[in-house]
Amino acid sequence: MSKEGKYIIHATIRCDGTVARKDVVGAIFGQTEGLLGDQLQLRKLQRTGRIGHVDVSLNQNKGKVQGEIQLSSSIDQVSTAVIGAALETIDRIGPCKAVIKIKSIENIVSAKRVNVIDRAKTLLLEMVNSGQDESRNILDEVRAVLTLDSEKDISGMTAGPSVKDSDAIIIVEGRNDVRQLLKFGIKNAIATMGSGINPELIDIASKKSVVTAFLDGDRGGRLLLMELSGKLGKSLTHVTFAPVSREVEHLEGKVITKCLNQKETAGKVTSRIQSELAKEDDAAVGRGEELLEAPEGVKEWATMLEGLKRNQAIIVSEDGSGSEPIGASALESSLSESEGAVGLVFAGKVTDRIFTLASGAGIENVIGSSVGKITRKSGVQAYSVTDF
Repeated sequence: MSKEGKYIIHATIRCDGTVARKDVVGAIFGQTEGLLGDQLQLRKLQRTGRIGHVDVSLNQNKGKVQGEIQLSSSIDQVSTAVIGAALETIDRIGPCKAVIKIKSIENIVSAKRVNVIDRAKTLLLEMVNSGQDESRNILDEVRAVLTLDSEKDISGMTAGPSVKDSDAIIIVEGRNDVRQLLKFGIKNAIATMGSGINPELIDIASKKSVVTAFLDGDRGGRLLLMELSGKLGKSLTHVTFAPVSREVEHLEGKVITKCLNQKETAGKVTSRIQSELAKEDDAAVGRGEELLEAPEGVKEWATMLEGLKRNQAIIVSEDGSGSEPIGASALESSLSESEGAVGLVFAGKVTDRIFTLASGAGIENVIGSSVGKITRKSGVQAYSVTDF
């Protein structure tokens, strides 16, 4: 939910029956009408912008529904608390018995104040550290004269002198990232130079045994990873990020070395970042379930469904290889014994049991013959072959 207003009412909902989000929203406006008097009518408050969007997230399980409600408010504390109490009077939604409980009323101004304090501390530390490192920065700038002249231009992309000859390359975002790595003796970096992946970069990556994406630690870096993953496919082997909210071009040598030593396999990181971005997008628009496009690496698993008998499964390893077909009765024990599993291919409908087993094995992505209304649960994202 967007943080408009001064307060956000957080509530939980339980319903003995199947209901949709529109039913819950309708009950909130309908059953509180006339209860609070003309001054606090929710429809009127929403029209004037003093009450924001009602965000409802529901999960259905065995004929019952549980979920959360969020409602933003720009009115005073007392009126906001009264509206919160009024929500708890709702005892039915459609034909189903329902219980709504207020978890908390969040003060957005206070939350912003905490963020301001935390950010101010970070900025102050950066100022202090910058002052301590002035002499070192002077040396780095002078030393850079020895390395900056060695950068090359490859089809409009800034690159280190070893990119063509090296068996491994590092893909960064901009020219200054390449220059920063050159300062510390890393000569096999090449820059994407902004959005859009140069066809020459795709060709270069296809000829290397190790291709590492070293990206900024912000949302822009994660979005660039999605673009690189889609264009390079299996050629992209590893990924690492700068620390949160930092950029590669500003990193110290020891931080650069640490980041590169902590790189992870591309498929694992791409799946995780895909899920994180989807959660952020879902939170922004208020959807209760995620609608995702599967990463390229996950789409390739769909071919493993061919030849599987009903309710058989294949466990996918980090290198993209699949296990022998596993029957439903042996799936739990096989997953508990597996190491390095990143995916599961299941010839059947992805049910609660599949979500639970995959989550227990640390698997983040599942492909099934079909998927129910819930596509994400317990940190596991499920895809149907019909989604591709």
